[in-house]
Amino acid sequence: MFEQSVEIARMEETAALFGIFDEHIRQVEREFSVSVLNRDGALLVQGEEDENVDLGTRAIAGLLSLVGRGESLSEQNVRYVLSLVREGNDDQLGQLGRDTVCVTARGKPVKAKTLGQKKYVEAIRAHTVTLGVGPAGTGKTYLAVALAVTAFRAHEVNRIILTRPAVEAGEKLGFLPGDLQHKVDPYLRPLYDALYDMLGAENFARQQERGSIEVAPLAYMRGRTLDESFIILDEAQNTTPEQMKMFLTRLGQNSRMVVTGDITQIDLPDGKRSGLVDALRVLKNVEGVASVRFTERDVVRHSLVQAIIKAYEKHEEERQNHVAKESSRHHHQ
Repeated sequence: MFEQSVEIARMEETAALFGIFDEHIRQVEREFSVSVLNRDGALLVQGEEDENVDLGTRAIAGLLSLVGRGESLSEQNVRYVLSLVREGNDDQLGQLGRDTVCVTARGKPVKAKTLGQKKYVEAIRAHTVTLGVGPAGTGKTYLAVALAVTAFRAHEVNRIILTRPAVEAGEKLGFLPGDLQHKVDPYLRPLYDALYDMLGAENFARQQERGSIEVAPLAYMRGRTLDESFIILDEAQNTTPEQMKMFLTRLGQNSRMVVTGDITQIDLPDGKRSGLVDALRVLKNVEGVASVRFTERDVVRHSLVQAIIKAYEKHEEERQNHVAKESSRHHHQ
């Protein structure tokens, strides 16, 4: 039996570390096959394998460093710390949670929760155009809106413009009742939600009336030049290459653009190329343009979202292998 101990300075750190019904510590124990005992201001990590005890100890030290910085632990960030420890990247934990991107209307700080998110925030700050690509739940849109609000509050830009292509996931816009604003609102809902969060509903409505904030379908961007603006194109996997080029060439003086999307969820009609897939290739070596790719590890929603994404990726891989086998079989016949 191997064991190591971790000193704990303050009582409240132990409570935060253990979580409700000791759920965080249970996660550590399950992940590394160790047991963790609380003994007079220290935690003992015990296990059959020296390596596992070492991993468990490092995981606890990593979690304590988050607690010490005032971060509250959740099932998600505990899982993330454990995955960093597994890969030997726990030395990078110190970089997380230091930097507040924005403060919401309710006074809650918005921070990068994963290394992928941190890289994305840094890319947006340093580049004129940033492409953020990855699965649902990685915070691509939310963080982009947070950075837009921060730039707006600091008077770096005069306007925030949020847009999405109105490609229907299986339903035609023509059948929705009401005027155009009501027709496109269901598409733009996630963008509104993020803005309400950052600004509060009243402030948001006021800025929208002034024209300082605009939420509109992509078609509305044609023929305009967008100066002094922070422009976010969401769900960009559903643009055609022509639409994407039209959008990117709207860029005016002192503006910044963020393009987000998930290239595994393209709702375009078959045979249509995605403007986002195209842009990633075309703009690869253009100065001032950054692209950041998230993986399922950066998912900050429920742990099940991560598992669902993985299951779909696996299924798609198997399907493509099957198609490839079938076509080579027909080819040989």
